[in-house]
Amino acid sequence: MADRTSQGGGGTRGSAQDGIRTYPFPVDLSVRGVGMQVGPMEPGRVWHEDAPLDRVHRIDFHLVMFFSGGPVTHMVDFAEHETADGDILWIRPGQVHRFSRTSEYRGMVLTMQPGFLPRATVEATGLYRYDQPPLLHPGPAQLDALRAALGQLRREYEDMDTLPLSLHTSVLRHTLTALLLRLAHLAASSARAAAGEQADTAFTRFRDAVERGFATNHTVSAYADALGYSRRTLVRAVRAATGETPKGFIDKRVILEAKRLLAHTDLPIGRVGAAVGFPDGANFSKFFHQHTDTTPAAFRAELR
Repeated sequence: MADRTSQGGGGTRGSAQDGIRTYPFPVDLSVRGVGMQVGPMEPGRVWHEDAPLDRVHRIDFHLVMFFSGGPVTHMVDFAEHETADGDILWIRPGQVHRFSRTSEYRGMVLTMQPGFLPRATVEATGLYRYDQPPLLHPGPAQLDALRAALGQLRREYEDMDTLPLSLHTSVLRHTLTALLLRLAHLAASSARAAAGEQADTAFTRFRDAVERGFATNHTVSAYADALGYSRRTLVRAVRAATGETPKGFIDKRVILEAKRLLAHTDLPIGRVGAAVGFPDGANFSKFFHQHTDTTPAAFRAELR
C-alpha cells in the first residue's frame, strides 16, 4: 500500500454507512504544511487506519505513483490497470479507485493539493484532463528525465533548512511544474498513441463537447449539428481515434459518470439517472443494465 509519510493521515469524508470514503489531502503530514508531498511507497501502510485501501474510495487531490517494481494491479474508474517497473499511474481528484490487496507497491509517490499551483500552470500541464489515460509507459529517455526531475523535487521538498518558507514553497512550485510539464507531454503522447494517430480535430472537438454535455445530450446528431459536422464525418473521426462509434463513446461516458455517482454518493437511483440525463428511472435502469449486465442497485450493493 501507499506510504503514510507521503499520503497518509488526514481525515476522511463520507460515512461508514455508505461504505465509500473520500480522503482529503493530508496537510498535517506535509513538510511545513505545503500543498504537496513526495516520498517512497512502502508495504503495509494505509491512507487512514479507519478504512482499508482495498475498498473502492476516492481522493480530492492528485496522486501520481512512479513504480519501481511490479506487476501491480490498480483499479481507476472501474478499469483495472496493470503496472510494471518504470510505469506511472496518475489519478486525478474525484476519480474512483482501489488499491490491490495482493500487489506490493514499490516506488515513489507524489501527491498535490488542488490550488497549490497557479491557474496558468494547471492549464499548461493538463491537470484535469480526465480524458487522458491514467497509466503511462515512458520510454527509456523519458523515464530517465522524469526520474531526474522527481529526484530534484524530492530534494527540494526535504530541504527545510536553506530557505524561508515563502521561498521554499515558490521553489517547490517551480520544480513541480517542470516535472508536471514532462508528465503532461507523456500523457498527451500516450493518448495519441492509444488512438493510433495524431489527435483528429473532429474527434477532439467531439470529445470535448461530450465532456461538457453528456449529462443532457446523448444523441450523435445533436453533437454533429452543434459542431458543424455531418454524422458520417463524426463516425469516421471517432472510429479512427477510439475504434468505437460516436454513440458508443457517449454511452461509455454516461455510464462512467453513473458509476461514480452510485459509488460515492447516497443519491437515490432515480436521481442518479436524472443527473446523467434520464428523467425516467426505469429507462436509466434499463440503459445501465444494457451496458453493464447489472442493475444500478446491484452495482451499488456489490461495492458496499
